[in-house]
Amino acid sequence: MEYIKENQRIWDERSENNDIWSIPVTSEQVKLAREGNWQIVLTPTKPVPDNWFPEELKGKKLLCLAGGGGQQGPILAAAGADVTVFDNSLKQLQKDEYVARRDNLHIKTIQGNMQDLSVFPDESFDCIVHPWSNGYVDNVLPVWKECARVLKKNGLLLAGFGNPIEHIFHVGKLVQGILSVENTIPYADMDHMDDPDTKREVESGGYLWSHTLEDQIQGQIAAGFAIVGFYEDIGGTALDQYINSSIATKAMKL
Repeated sequence: MEYIKENQRIWDERSENNDIWSIPVTSEQVKLAREGNWQIVLTPTKPVPDNWFPEELKGKKLLCLAGGGGQQGPILAAAGADVTVFDNSLKQLQKDEYVARRDNLHIKTIQGNMQDLSVFPDESFDCIVHPWSNGYVDNVLPVWKECARVLKKNGLLLAGFGNPIEHIFHVGKLVQGILSVENTIPYADMDHMDDPDTKREVESGGYLWSHTLEDQIQGQIAAGFAIVGFYEDIGGTALDQYINSSIATKAMKL
């Protein structure tokens, strides 16, 4: 899967350039989290509701899946969780390591592909926090299956992802605010690399796939989860004035 290596390289560059998902939390935010005053996001702007997390976070084994960048992991560690951050990008993981050193936090970091969590035994975690990222792999179903395997019974999966509607529009025109319907769903950047705009977006942002809502939601259910929470958020494109194109789900392993 050559695209995994390419997305890794691109996300290393995005991290070095302080992408919105790559700006580490401040020491003040860590201090507040230690005092019990904290929040994180799975999608661009809307905080995760407090009641989505385990009632008692202290000591819980928590996996930040494809969640490097020095944001969710340090806050959850400061709040008392035993945090492991797993990400394809080494530079993203280094952001978590930086915050851990700066603020005396214990965070374990592991580099890898979110579709393969074989480094972890079955039922390793109480909770998985999976910020918007699974659009960067070609098949999301293995992600849900692996999440179910490594979670304990009644464990929680908090995930953010994109509504595929964004990908029916020509990517270059969408960046300009022009809504031109040209693509079918499911969509893959790889199928449109002859288009200069798509090629340019891939080179700066990485290869993307628009997984169907069936794969995103029914995929979790089929893997053994019950969806027990749901909200929407903006996606950060010209579509924001018409529809929230980011989704977050809370799922429980049955």
